[in-house]
Amino acid sequence: MKTLVKTLSVLVASAALAGAFSVQAEDKAAANTAPVGQVCKQGEPCASAAAAAAGGGGAKSGEQVFNTACTSCHSTGAAGAPKVGDAAAWSARLAERGKDGLHHSAIAGFKGMPAKGLCFACSDDELKGAVDYMLDKSK
Repeated sequence: MKTLVKTLSVLVASAALAGAFSVQAEDKAAANTAPVGQVCKQGEPCASAAAAAAGGGGAKSGEQVFNTACTSCHSTGAAGAPKVGDAAAWSARLAERGKDGLHHSAIAGFKGMPAKGLCFACSDDELKGAVDYMLDKSK
């Protein structure tokens, strides 16, 4: 009888332990297969919240946008980009297209420069600010 009670208690303990492992395995599997994020389309409430979180809640200055998105090309002249500080290159572009044209190029792309300079988290006004910053630094 004592042996039967020991055997039963070992079986009950084993079953409880197996059940605990099974729950842990299911939880781990659910965590491993859960989506990493969500897709928010422009105009949906989640998109405006994501944009505010990404931008720190406020608009970035032209200098901030330049330092994070524009500097790799506009500091080196990569792909024919006018370098910041090169007054001749910037004044020629300004004379050819005007400030509004340069703003449009930054937003829509121009020749070797992709739309938004690949700063898709930047608003149009932030990109315009970056162009204005580069123009100011290139007088």
